[in-house]
Amino acid sequence: MANTTLFSSIKSKLLRTDSTNEAGGRAYKFAPKHALAQLAATGCFNGTYYAAAETQLDELRKLIDQVDDNVFLAKLAIYSRERAFMKDMPAALLAVLSRRDSQLMHKVFDRVVDNGRVLRTLFQMIRSGQFGRTSLSSSLQRAFQRWLNEASVGTLLSASIGDKPSLRDVLRLARPTPKDNARRALFGWLTGKEVEKWAPATEADLPEQVQGLVAYRKAESAEAQALILGNLSVRWDLLADAAQGPLVWKAIAHQMGPQALRMNLNTLVRHEVFSNGTRDSAMVDYVAGRIADAAEVRRSRQFPYQFLAAYLNADETVPQKIKAALHQAAEIACGNVPELPGPVLIGLDTSGSMGSPVTGHRGRGATSKMRCVDVAALFAAAILRRNPESVVVPFDTAAYEAKVDPQDTILSLAERLAKYGGGGTDCSLPLVQANGKYAKRRFAGVVLVSDNESWVYGGRAFASGQQGATGVMTEWQKFVANQQRLGSDRPKLVCIDLQAYTTTQAPEREDILNVGGFSDAVFSVVSAFLSGDASRFVAEVEAVEL
Repeated sequence: MANTTLFSSIKSKLLRTDSTNEAGGRAYKFAPKHALAQLAATGCFNGTYYAAAETQLDELRKLIDQVDDNVFLAKLAIYSRERAFMKDMPAALLAVLSRRDSQLMHKVFDRVVDNGRVLRTLFQMIRSGQFGRTSLSSSLQRAFQRWLNEASVGTLLSASIGDKPSLRDVLRLARPTPKDNARRALFGWLTGKEVEKWAPATEADLPEQVQGLVAYRKAESAEAQALILGNLSVRWDLLADAAQGPLVWKAIAHQMGPQALRMNLNTLVRHEVFSNGTRDSAMVDYVAGRIADAAEVRRSRQFPYQFLAAYLNADETVPQKIKAALHQAAEIACGNVPELPGPVLIGLDTSGSMGSPVTGHRGRGATSKMRCVDVAALFAAAILRRNPESVVVPFDTAAYEAKVDPQDTILSLAERLAKYGGGGTDCSLPLVQANGKYAKRRFAGVVLVSDNESWVYGGRAFASGQQGATGVMTEWQKFVANQQRLGSDRPKLVCIDLQAYTTTQAPEREDILNVGGFSDAVFSVVSAFLSGDASRFVAEVEAVEL
């Protein structure tokens, strides 16, 4: 009799791994386009648990060399900016396009460079020489000049916040020809030139916003500043340095939108917006009301992720009513999370590597408090809230039984789920649970939220499964067979990867989706796939209209 291990049926044959991951475990290599999309949706050019920032840059350049499709690069630049809300990766892709296809670069420039920070990032990347240029080409210079001349006054003022490089550096090298005297005066003011050098423009040609800002900064009292602020519409960051005490900061708070308020709660506390000797209940009520405004949350399609970030960053001195507003807003935002076609089993990676910042290590004082495990736990909590028959299995090298309190808010549930584990990683364990403890339950599929760095399987190192496959694929095959016996025809596996690595525990095929990123767009991609939409992560990118 032939060896049945070697000569099993094609149907039962598992795909052998062709790579190892950053942790040394068995893995499957992504195709270049998918790997590049994964990197663009998650990479921040900062150090991660397993890879240094330099490694990300080297990997990006290598993948770009392998993807000989400039249209795809252009669409990926747009996708990573507009849907994944990344800043550095879209700029890097645009820098590459400036060298490979200037026409395409011009076509997508304004959609990628949608604010001054991205403009300055792109400028710095070009100047660094990391993408084959050390200065602005004539074509790039035209793109910069057009952007600088067409940007609104408010956009340019916002772009002036920050340095290394500064907007002044950009203006001096891009050398835009002002379209009128108002723009000539504005460029002169932004670059610090003497008024005499603005000719034929004069100080009177400065836009009204700039004149108001100048008057605000020159005002000699808090009362005078507060009065000016009543008619001044500029970003709060431009007002902060000159603000003369709590009275002015209260006026600044009234100028902030809900997002700015949510992101700057600690700043408002530090400047005594909520108290000045005694608690200012009116300001507390105002800020809490803006944050938890149901119509605003629904209109702006804010997702729970954004409120979790604010909640985690909020100092203990932030008033409890405002923290309660964050909980309330997150609950409202859950209405923006799509329902799934049926219950799913959610594998929540709570291993040690998931304790690293989701945007990587950026140096002291700049690293986000939002960890990979916080984002993963929020994903799980949001899915549970909209799909209550689903099951969540936290795991590291063991699977844990999640305690879900019906009284939990979406934020407190995420906080509770993030506390499990902390050890090594075995991504197969949620599937082991599905095939054991939950073997009699029907699921629409399994969603793994992880950094996909499995390095243990069944007590053996390197995530070994059967027939040279990963443990995840071995257990997935069992899961599919069992679910079919229960009457579930086409269960799906979704692997959500939160970090910029280029391997997976489950290769792409009809019933398996790998999607990268930690933005809210991931919810929609997962829902569509589980509902039978054959669209893939790469297909999502390729569907972007130029």
